[in-house]
Amino acid sequence: MPTGVHLRDARQQLFEAAERVLLRDGPNGLTSRAVTDEAGYAKGVLHRHFTDFDAFLADLVLDRAAQLEARATALRESAGSGTVADNLTAALTTLFGPIPVAIIPLITFRDELRARLRQARPGGGIAILAQATTAVSDYLGDERERGRIAADADIDSLTLSLVGGGHLLFADRDAGPPSTAAVSKLVTAIVGTFVTRHPG
Repeated sequence: MPTGVHLRDARQQLFEAAERVLLRDGPNGLTSRAVTDEAGYAKGVLHRHFTDFDAFLADLVLDRAAQLEARATALRESAGSGTVADNLTAALTTLFGPIPVAIIPLITFRDELRARLRQARPGGGIAILAQATTAVSDYLGDERERGRIAADADIDSLTLSLVGGGHLLFADRDAGPPSTAAVSKLVTAIVGTFVTRHPG
């Protein structure tokens, strides 16, 4: 790495390299050597900035989870406009983009990574899925307050169905992402009967 490159720049370049490896080779192909080779760095560069590879992965996941929180804010801001189904369809497509979907199995299969994430965010569930769950739940709650979701709707159950179903739709890396129509069909099947025709 050239001298004078800031830590932040090195971190982001390593994160971006890790994402490319993860998308191309899956969780099994994600090693410290694969990341540094992809970034064009000597292997020692990663260990100069992170105590070990799991520390690097934990920072990667937390960084990407923070990005999802910004997208969650956008979903909440859409409450009361457009249609509930269209807002949720767009949100699931964003929340379960290629990088978040690739990170979930990485967390699932690395015990040490899960332990570090629990230390960093106690009680937060599986990072990425936790952000998606909170985003959808908050949005549905906002729409219920506005009268666009039925007052007796079970927000927790609807949220689990949307997040779980959305994850399953997007999880097949080989088949590619589902069509907007497929996501919309899932959303409508789950929330359709709870969306009110005449709010208020």
